[in-house]
Amino acid sequence: MRVRIVTGDITRQDTDAIVNAANSTLLGGGGVDGAIHRAAGRELLAHCRKLRETTLRDGLPVGKAVATPAGRLPNDWVIHTVGPNWHQGQREPRLLASCFRESLDAAAVVGARSIAFPAISAGIYGWDPAEVARIAAETVSADNPTWADIDEVRFVLFNEELTSVFEEAFGIPRG
Repeated sequence: MRVRIVTGDITRQDTDAIVNAANSTLLGGGGVDGAIHRAAGRELLAHCRKLRETTLRDGLPVGKAVATPAGRLPNDWVIHTVGPNWHQGQREPRLLASCFRESLDAAAVVGARSIAFPAISAGIYGWDPAEVARIAAETVSADNPTWADIDEVRFVLFNEELTSVFEEAFGIPRG
């Protein structure tokens, strides 16, 4: 599996799936979540509402992931995951690692060969970006046969500083 790290807009990626750093309601919010919902349109919200009416009546738990069709996005799938919120005392690295692992599992289930991630929990949820990048690198680098058909994992970061942090964690030389 090839790892790419880029600065950009996750809603404009040409991957089969993108990961939404969602809140547990799955009904949109701010940051990456809001951007994805705005770009995907009503179709995505309808899929999320259907999940809330059926299998996720209490919302999506922290560390779990679920896939929906991507609506008007250029991708086939949006994989929603709820990152741990440092400010609410959710400080277990295993919860954050679970977001990356479960998202890759969900991508494999729907047959995605490429997936784009944001820096889950590194924004308003208060996790240190270097810690997020380290956990992402450890998790994605794990040998997991479930992910054998995923050719590319792309981290799409919203600024150069965050991109540098991820490149360092993955041991990717700058430039």
